[in-house]
Amino acid sequence: MKYLKTYPDKCIGCMTCVSVCSSLYFKEDTPEKSCIEVYDKGNDNFDLSVCNQCQTCVAECPTLALTVNKFGVVMVNKNLCIGCYACVAVCPTDNMRTYLNGIIPFKCIACGACARECPADALEIVTED
Repeated sequence: MKYLKTYPDKCIGCMTCVSVCSSLYFKEDTPEKSCIEVYDKGNDNFDLSVCNQCQTCVAECPTLALTVNKFGVVMVNKNLCIGCYACVAVCPTDNMRTYLNGIIPFKCIACGACARECPADALEIVTED
C-alpha cells in the first residue's frame, strides 16, 4: 500500500504542502482545496491530517466511483460520482474532503508533490505490503 506518511514533530507550519497540493490539483493556492491539512496546536507544534488509504469509503459509494488502484490508493472517478457525500460521512479521519460550492469530494492520492517540496521533511511517500 502506498500512502503519505506524516511526521508532525518535524513540521514547521510553513503551509508549503497545503499550497503545493491545492495549486497542483485546483490550479489555485487555497487551503480549503488541499488534500492535506495543517493544524497549529500552539507552541510551535503542528499536526498534519491526510488520507491514510484505509478504504472505508470505498464500500459506501453507491455508484462505485471509489476504487483502489494497484498501489492500494483510493481513487475518485469524477465521471461516476454523484456528489452524495456518503464517503465523506464515513471517513474515520475526516480526510475525504469537500469545499464550498464543490460537488465532487477529493482526497490525497499519494502523489508525493507535497513531500518533495516540504522544507522540513515532515512528509514522505511510503509503500508497505
